[in-house]
Amino acid sequence: MSGHSKWHTIKHKKAAIDAKRGKIFTRLIKEILIASRSGGDPDMNPRLRTAITAAKAVSMPADNIKRAIMRGTGELEGATIEEVSYEGYGPGGAAVIVQCATDNRVRTVSDIRHIFSKAGGNMGEPNSVSWMFERKSLVVIEGDKATEEQLMDVALEAGGDDVQNDGDTWSVLSAPEAHNAIVEALAKVKIPTLSAEVGLIPKNTMAVEAKNAAGMMRMLEQLEDYDDTQNVYTNFEPDESTVEAMA
Repeated sequence: MSGHSKWHTIKHKKAAIDAKRGKIFTRLIKEILIASRSGGDPDMNPRLRTAITAAKAVSMPADNIKRAIMRGTGELEGATIEEVSYEGYGPGGAAVIVQCATDNRVRTVSDIRHIFSKAGGNMGEPNSVSWMFERKSLVVIEGDKATEEQLMDVALEAGGDDVQNDGDTWSVLSAPEAHNAIVEALAKVKIPTLSAEVGLIPKNTMAVEAKNAAGMMRMLEQLEDYDDTQNVYTNFEPDESTVEAMA
C-alpha cells in the first residue's frame, strides 16, 4: 500500500517513549473524554471502544479510564475540552494535519501557527490538505515480537488489509471498522502491540529537498510535543540520512 511513510515508524517509536513518561496517558484520557460525550457504553460507541482499546494497550489503569468516561458523560466535573484540527504545509511543501484537544482554542491556534511559521511552513485553510489522506487502522508491532507469517495469519484473518515491514517494526493496515478485531486477535495470541490507532494515512508520500528535511522533522517533533496535540499526520517521507541525523 502506498503512502505509509517512515515518519509513522518514528512517530510510534516516540509514542512508546512517551508512554513511559505518561504523556500518552494524557492524550488517551482526552480522547476517551471526548468520545464518551456520545455515550459512555463502549458497546454502543465505536469511537469510545477504540479509545479504551488503545488505553489498555499501554496499560492504563482501569480507574483512569473510568474517570475519563465519567467526565465525558458529565458524571464528574472537569474542564470543557473541544476538538480542533489544523492543516498546512511544512518547509519544502509536505502536507501536515494537526489534531488537538484544547480548553482554549485561541491559545492553541496561536501556538500551532507559531510552530508552523517558525519552521518556515504555513497554515492553510480547512480541507486544504485533508484530501491527501485516508482514514485507516494502523497497528504497529516490534519486529522481534512476531514473524510476517504469524501476522499474515492472525491480522489478515481478523480483517486486515496489509502487513508491512518497516525495518525494525511491522505495521498492520486495515479499514477502521476492523481495528478492534485486529487488536483483540493479536492480544489473543499474545503478540504485543507497540501502538494501535485509527488515524490518517497519506495516499502518497513526498520527499523534500535536503535543506528543508531537517527543519521539517524538527517542526513535526515540536507539533507532537505540544501539550494540546493529539495526533500529527504528514505525507513527508524522510530519507535515511535525515532519520539518522535526527536520532
